[in-house]
Amino acid sequence: MAFAAPSLKGRALRYLAQREHSRAELERKLARHAEDGPEASAAEQIARALDELQAAGLLSEARVAESVLAHGARFGSRRLRQTMQSKGLAPELVARTLEQARSTELERAREVWRKRFGTAPADAAERAKQMRFLAGRGFEGELIRRVVPSIGADDDGEPEFDLD
Repeated sequence: MAFAAPSLKGRALRYLAQREHSRAELERKLARHAEDGPEASAAEQIARALDELQAAGLLSEARVAESVLAHGARFGSRRLRQTMQSKGLAPELVARTLEQARSTELERAREVWRKRFGTAPADAAERAKQMRFLAGRGFEGELIRRVVPSIGADDDGEPEFDLD
């Protein structure tokens, strides 16, 4: 007994059951399974299915942005921006979400640094390594300089943070 191929709406629901997806992501994924028909083109069929899901509250760009923010606790604002833009989110939503993320960015950077290194760098090469690591995670340069302690910081290994 063979099962019929799921509809575009059914496929979209499967994707949404796994994680939040943006409309642009679902359009890309569903395009592989849609074919032009006599009554509507593939793009029209996809748009109709996604409109129905959005009307039912199952597809939400705001939830996608919140999801990126929640899963991006170990990333800086540059990386979060790139992730949200790659998902095709609206620039206004990306800007609002990044503004929310910036309020905790210093604490997140400190926590990432502490988990990975935890002690002050012994020399310039080690400090550069720590700084590159945080830059790779998408943190801004000024923030990285505030988080990574100077060479020869306190002997207890705790960085001297500037709390201005």
